[in-house]
Amino acid sequence: MNEPFESIICIVNRGFTDLVMTAARQAGARGGTVISARGTGSPDVEKFFGVAVTPEKEIVIILVPRSIRDKVLLAVNEGAGMDTKGQGIAFAIPVSDTVGLQSPDPEDNETSADGQKADEE
Repeated sequence: MNEPFESIICIVNRGFTDLVMTAARQAGARGGTVISARGTGSPDVEKFFGVAVTPEKEIVIILVPRSIRDKVLLAVNEGAGMDTKGQGIAFAIPVSDTVGLQSPDPEDNETSADGQKADEE
């Protein structure tokens, strides 16, 4: 795969990753990875009636071709951004190298009898 990729990172309140992935898939993303996380903030904000409040978060990492990065970011913001229950923030970072990815086009993944991809012959 020679197309450059970007990693979209979205941090949302726990339980709202479906909002992120629904929006991302509608914008052309194929899938993502969810990681559990815990938010941190000002100690003054974390205290509520003498009880420490630690907001549980989830991080969604979505690898997309650079050509659809902006479309996916906008969709994720609309579907799970700060104006939604997900209270999400999202950003993209460039990815310099990737391995292990398969093309969405099945013909691009066909191999010959000697195990080489058809375009490598």
